[in-house]
Amino acid sequence: MNSKHTAFIGLGSNLDDPCEQVLHALRALASLPHTRVLASSSFYRSAPVGYLEQPDFINAVAQLETTLGPRALLDALLGLERECGRTREFRNAPRTLDLDVLLYDDLRHHEHCLTIPHPQMHLRAFVLRPLLEIAPDCVIPGVGAVAEALLGCQQQQLERIVDVV
Repeated sequence: MNSKHTAFIGLGSNLDDPCEQVLHALRALASLPHTRVLASSSFYRSAPVGYLEQPDFINAVAQLETTLGPRALLDALLGLERECGRTREFRNAPRTLDLDVLLYDDLRHHEHCLTIPHPQMHLRAFVLRPLLEIAPDCVIPGVGAVAEALLGCQQQQLERIVDVV
């Protein structure tokens, strides 16, 4: 029998009704094989990072319990992105849906196209604040407490917009 793992997933969208895209993705996460959603954060509006000439993003974080391994989980997330019309024209381009494996247990792992913890998560308020909301004692392996990392992102504008029931 496969053991259960805890994973945190970052969700984001800035195209085609972003709130609905993130809601749809939360429902789709619950339908992944051998996976259930334990918690999901409020939704937050954030400014784009990198490529700035695009609409604001809607972001959230979900906590999953899964028996999928890290690569299988990433592959499932990429499949959900494709189903929602995600294309990758260039780095940081506008997108219908972006799903990232942020944390997987306390794993520190790197392979082609998969680094856990997510390498930029500790620098992004739009990841840290929703993560802190659902996992207040969360620690990022190799970085430290999420609450401490968030202190370094205080200059980033973030607006809480929707409570997910």
